[in-house]
Amino acid sequence: MINAILVFNNHGKPRLVRFYQHLAEEVQQQIIRDTFHLVLKRDDHICNFLECGRALQLCPCPHSLFGGSDYKLIYRHYATLYFVFCVDSSESELGILDLIQV
Repeated sequence: MINAILVFNNHGKPRLVRFYQHLAEEVQQQIIRDTFHLVLKRDDHICNFLECGRALQLCPCPHSLFGGSDYKLIYRHYATLYFVFCVDSSESELGILDLIQV
């Protein structure tokens, strides 16, 4: 299930934000900031999937606020925009990347 769709520019300014569950405004802003910093740190040649829990034990996982550690960030960087989907473990990573491409 898709829990959030975030689109922001290279400077972290949100261009599109859609959360599919009710969260407080402060929590949403914190998730956007944390997600931007996690995605920005990654090299362009690295995989576009981030799993919360095992892979992000050293980093604060913003999606633990969604209520679990089985969430993944799937993202693509096009020109000056980052397209980020927060999904649970039942979603296909390649399917979400295809959705971003379309």
